[in-house]
Amino acid sequence: MLRKQLGNTNIQAPPIIFGGNVFGWTLSEDESFKMLDELLEKGYNMIDTADVYSRWAENVEAGTSERIIGKWMKDRGVRNKIIIATKGGSSMQQGGPKNTTKDYLLKAAEDSLKRLQTDYIDLYFTHYDDGNTPVEQTLEAYQELINTGKIGHIGASNFSHLRLQESLDMAKEKELPKYEVYQPEYNLMARENFESWGRRFCRENNLGVTPYFALASGFLTGKYRKNSDFEGKDRKMFAEKYLNERGRKVLTALDKISEKHEVSQAAVALGWLMQRPGVTAPIASATKSSHLDAFEDAVNLNLSGEEMDRLLRASEY
Repeated sequence: MLRKQLGNTNIQAPPIIFGGNVFGWTLSEDESFKMLDELLEKGYNMIDTADVYSRWAENVEAGTSERIIGKWMKDRGVRNKIIIATKGGSSMQQGGPKNTTKDYLLKAAEDSLKRLQTDYIDLYFTHYDDGNTPVEQTLEAYQELINTGKIGHIGASNFSHLRLQESLDMAKEKELPKYEVYQPEYNLMARENFESWGRRFCRENNLGVTPYFALASGFLTGKYRKNSDFEGKDRKMFAEKYLNERGRKVLTALDKISEKHEVSQAAVALGWLMQRPGVTAPIASATKSSHLDAFEDAVNLNLSGEEMDRLLRASEY
């Protein structure tokens, strides 16, 4: 399997990173263990999670995703085979305030280490910028964590152009750790933010790019065509907004291209993202073994220039 270097880090990621938000949310612990076993067997050995994941699930505590991953790694004895990315800075309470102060992040990282049952995290993201904490203070927390070997590299998610630039400038000026990976929301239904400034910025600063919601919370699988398709589904709150004229144009284009290549719509959507300039490795989730077929198909798919353009036209914003 072709590996992708994330920015200037020593991390060699698989072409698709698995999104751990499903662990404890749409997958039970037993189901999560089976999925993790299969992912490792197939070579998808990088998991992206966060301290808050599972927070939105009914009667499930924040941190459950990390706990499940940690329990699985210990049970299987595979920590040295897995690349772990997790995040801090968001509130562990639904709707709570973001916090990127030094004290908060130091504790958040320690709590993640305990849940993951490991003594190091390969890649640690600032999940959200709180907009108030001096970026120097945030980077000082990471300096301490890196110096003690508790995290290997740092990344930023959901940052504005201004604050990300400020962070890189401060890292250079004060010789503090530099964000090496950027994690934006980017897919066929969410293009504008990354394409307006993120792609060029990441190229200029050699940042690895790992887009989340690669399948637009499941919308790009083609399973959701009308409002009633979302009834009783956990992803309704994330994906229902795409049921509009633009969304239907995208699904029509995916239908035609997937039929031609005899693969799923999800494989085409992932393949499009993997072939987009500036993208290192997208993040995608699955809840069934059969869903992983889309990963394999996407990795082996070579969309033509005309097909890439067709999807660009359909998803114009």
